[in-house]
Amino acid sequence: MKLGAFVLAAVAVTGGVLGQGCSRNRQEAVLMATKGDQEVKVNVDGAINDYEQATRLDPTNHRILFKLAMAYRKKEDWDKVASTLARAASLAPQYANYWFERGYAIEMQARKKVVASFEEAREPFQKCVEHDSNYAECYEELGNVFLYTDDEPNALQNYTKAVEHDPSNLSYYNVLADLYIRLGYMTQAEQVLKEAKSFLKPSDKSQAKANFGVHMLLAQVYQDRGSQAEQVAELEAAKAAAPEGAEAIQILFALGSTYALLPQPRSAEAIQMLRGFNARACKGAKAQTYRTECETTQTLVAKLGGTLQ
Repeated sequence: MKLGAFVLAAVAVTGGVLGQGCSRNRQEAVLMATKGDQEVKVNVDGAINDYEQATRLDPTNHRILFKLAMAYRKKEDWDKVASTLARAASLAPQYANYWFERGYAIEMQARKKVVASFEEAREPFQKCVEHDSNYAECYEELGNVFLYTDDEPNALQNYTKAVEHDPSNLSYYNVLADLYIRLGYMTQAEQVLKEAKSFLKPSDKSQAKANFGVHMLLAQVYQDRGSQAEQVAELEAAKAAAPEGAEAIQILFALGSTYALLPQPRSAEAIQMLRGFNARACKGAKAQTYRTECETTQTLVAKLGGTLQ
């Protein structure tokens, strides 16, 4: 056998062996990742260990890297979420959800002041919409980043795009309307919220908080305008929509204080609402959180000739 032919034959044999080894590693990686899938809901640390082993066996499998990142997400280990998704996105940049989750992880770190600024989250969210122009949640988060960096015009633009790409999601209307209100654009806020009302589904529990938010924001618009009847109507609708939790406490004060301050106070209803608020918010650990509202509640009830007992 000539030397050249011998070398070619050796390379072919070696390549075949290596190829079989790589294929075996890929298969083992998939099996290990499947084991992680079975554990992730009940033992996230065990699943993370499985996924990490799988990524070592096959560092080119971006789907396993994404699974690992989502397991880290369950533990709110945002630094590892971001770094793992950087690897996944470099392998498969066309997957918009990789960019979205990476941007969100960086945003969470910025909120906790772990990274320098929110600006670091901008590029992943921009990459997200570049690869999927219909990804509404990416527009919302990009709007958040612009808002955090004091760029209100771009925040408004991206919140608007979120609404356009998913008009059934009430939370997008709320963030857009809230920013309009803070900027003093009450007419625009009212227009956005009235549009949101056409998508209200009171029976949809998954949208309960957003439904509540629509009514509360409209109440702010009408309060600013001095339209008390419309303000009261929206607050009453908010009370009907309020899910159990902070919203159910907040509305007791908002509606009770509004009843109390009407030109012709609805005293009995005001006292009832404010008593409920006092019982739920002005005792124990919550009292400090609602300190101002609790003091106002005492003043209003006394003014109306009632007591908090």
